[in-house]
Amino acid sequence: MLSRDEYLAEWSRWHGGTDPASSRLVHGWLTLAYTLARSVAWLPPLGATALGLLVALAAVGPALAGGAWLVAAGLLVGLSGLLDSLDGALALAGGRASRRGYVLDSAVDRLTEAGYAVTLWVAGAPGWLAALFGALCWLPDYLRARAGQAGVAETGSISVWERPTRVVMTGFTVGGAGVVAAAGLTGVAGVGDVPAAVVTAGAAVGSLLGVVGTAQLGFSLRRALEDQPPR
Repeated sequence: MLSRDEYLAEWSRWHGGTDPASSRLVHGWLTLAYTLARSVAWLPPLGATALGLLVALAAVGPALAGGAWLVAAGLLVGLSGLLDSLDGALALAGGRASRRGYVLDSAVDRLTEAGYAVTLWVAGAPGWLAALFGALCWLPDYLRARAGQAGVAETGSISVWERPTRVVMTGFTVGGAGVVAAAGLTGVAGVGDVPAAVVTAGAAVGSLLGVVGTAQLGFSLRRALEDQPPR
């Protein structure tokens, strides 16, 4: 298995030369995934990919139950994100990376983020806000994919709205609402359903980060597209 530095360099190569050290959250997230990959090197990357999707979809159940069950939903969201990074670490550090696996992993990421949006919705966020949150999870990677088709080799600078941020925002939002419910703060005068208000606030903050992150990425990709020779 590759060393950590070799793994991070390989991750950068597969992501258009992006330096993971430019974001503490991304760097820390990848380092955690690599550490776990070393202990479960026997696990096939595809197995981790499938398990991550199943765990993400499973979070909808306890989110729908509400109350203290929201803590379980938040933990499942976090676990799904970790499994998603684990499959990449297993593939890259173990020398098993392939273009087919890269595409499959990207497709599964979009499905899990749809699951996050549904989790926020059933946990109390308005439908339109949950849908906006989900769309802003999809948009940056869609822009990167289209820019790649236009000849841009780089994936753009790391923004405030990368995959780890989306997982952390969803997990902490839903889990935090569960902690509030477990503490008995289910209704306050002038606020109503406090756990639902927490989920709504978290989804709104996440959506704001999504707008900012997409703008950051858009400016970065625009410069890269302007440098491309005309077809």
